[in-house]
Amino acid sequence: MESIRVPADLRALPLEQLPQLCDQLRQDIIAEVADNPGHFASSLGVVELTVALHYVFNTPYDRIVWDVGHQAYGHKILTGRRTAFRTNRHLGGIKPFPSPEESEYDSFTAGHASNSISAALGMALAAKAKHEDDRHVVAVIGDGAMSGGLAFEGLNNAANTPNDVLIILNDNNMSIDHSVGGMKNLLHQLQTNPTYNKLRYKASRKLFSWGWLNEERKRAILRFNNSLKSVITRQQNVFEGMNIRYFGPNDGHDVIDLVRTLRAIKDMHGPKLLHIHTVKGKGFEPAEHGGAVWHAPGKFDPQTGELLRNDESGLPPKFQDVFGHTLLELAEQNPYIVGVTPAMPTGCSMNIMMEAMPHRAYDVGIAEGHAVTFSAGMAKDGLLPFCNIYSTFAQRAYDNVIHDVCISRLNVVLCLDRAGLVGEDGPTHHGAFDLAYLRPIPNITIASPMDEHELRHMMYSAQLPDRGPIAIRYPRGRGSQVDWRCPMHEIPFGRARLLKEGRDIAVLTLGPLGLTAAEAIRQAEAERPELSIAHYDMRFLKPLDERMLTQIAAAGFRRIVTIEDGVRTGGFGSAILEWFADHGAKASVHRLGLPDSFVEHGSVAELHHICGLDVEGIKKHLM
Repeated sequence: MESIRVPADLRALPLEQLPQLCDQLRQDIIAEVADNPGHFASSLGVVELTVALHYVFNTPYDRIVWDVGHQAYGHKILTGRRTAFRTNRHLGGIKPFPSPEESEYDSFTAGHASNSISAALGMALAAKAKHEDDRHVVAVIGDGAMSGGLAFEGLNNAANTPNDVLIILNDNNMSIDHSVGGMKNLLHQLQTNPTYNKLRYKASRKLFSWGWLNEERKRAILRFNNSLKSVITRQQNVFEGMNIRYFGPNDGHDVIDLVRTLRAIKDMHGPKLLHIHTVKGKGFEPAEHGGAVWHAPGKFDPQTGELLRNDESGLPPKFQDVFGHTLLELAEQNPYIVGVTPAMPTGCSMNIMMEAMPHRAYDVGIAEGHAVTFSAGMAKDGLLPFCNIYSTFAQRAYDNVIHDVCISRLNVVLCLDRAGLVGEDGPTHHGAFDLAYLRPIPNITIASPMDEHELRHMMYSAQLPDRGPIAIRYPRGRGSQVDWRCPMHEIPFGRARLLKEGRDIAVLTLGPLGLTAAEAIRQAEAERPELSIAHYDMRFLKPLDERMLTQIAAAGFRRIVTIEDGVRTGGFGSAILEWFADHGAKASVHRLGLPDSFVEHGSVAELHHICGLDVEGIKKHLM
């Protein structure tokens, strides 16, 4: 490892030294992530693949497109960032996922699943158009991402467009939690004999050279051959059914075999897929058997595998856990409630209901659009789905929300976890846009609780009869109330609340930033006793509390400040501005929120400070 600064140094090593290099790279990852938490098990699982790819392909000229990106720590270390890796996920440090802004070796932005095949195909066609015929393009997809609809759209296009893309399917039977669905079962059954593949390739080359075979005849023969093979082996190969050459499954932890296989197939013409089996967390025994816990475990002892947890007794719970326990509580009272999550049951605490009511909670895999439409189908026939999706991933289901839920005004509760700034995962994971993109949709209610009690009341209100589509957004991390269990009651939709009266400035907040604003107001009034600041928790972006806004407009405040943990453009503050303009009310409105730029990674506190959404930043606008 000490001798490798860039992949060109790696390619100078003799083949037999690669297993030793893999061991050292794996130890590097373990040592760094044990002290500087991040995504762990996925990167351990692809160490051999990462080394083999950079050994065989001429990166960065050849393109490696990592799907999702949380498995790319080994890739970062081998591509000139070994020393900088200790800054991973820190403010100003290297980014948590591959990014072309950071390195020429990061060929495409990663963070959301299932985009690698489409991006790689686009790159391959661009290379052909520019006559870069010696450029190879590889898509690495796995960790459940093959269940995403975009992956199949990419496969379909690759099967019908002349290209030489190599798709590597990293099959570890996991996404974050265990992968689910028919695709998982199929992948464990696919088998192709290596000798058969070599003979088939040599025969096709001979027939092409003799002029007896062209592309049209080749496709017809492939279809016949694949059908015959399916009958003989009693299994169906979905990839070869699409005329994508299939190789494997190979042992993804045999680096020498991977190198030989990649060398053998990299110059083959036409789209091809190499299927490898790997173990998520390979080389660190607790992670190999620890399931979802080791996806992003936090700090741990690299010698014993003991997770180093801070004493959390007496602390408020995470919002996701309040959601999970409250959902179960409501489901015990309402037999029509069901839970839906796209591959994040542990992350969103849907696992609480899954364990208690496995027949009423569904993990649909990495398929956010399907999760929403699946929920719509259940709602159409009388069930009440609570569909929990991280805010950033709900962007992928926008059409489904409009077309399949809101047009028909179906009773679907969208629970948007990780809303607002999420911290170290950075711009691909910030829930910055949900308020702005949901607000224009007719028939939907948009709510944001300030604390855990409000979350429970909103969930209770959402399950009352015939409420139509509802989106409840709440942040990542802990709330503010240790005693969070409370009797639940209905909150009338569109009803705000006055938290503090005042004369000079009206502060209108939406969501948990209301607590930050309350402290900023307290400090501002303490420093300037002549100031009198009113505070309104609006609760709902849609419908707005027009009765409350009419009172605010009539009160004659010299300034109104809106505060939201979402983009300023088109969000909560914009809605307030529009209401005042539409109603002819004169008001000086100052909007605080996220800027019209992508906010980088860092702790939530650091990012709120940068964006002026901490106590100091809010107080500055009140003084």
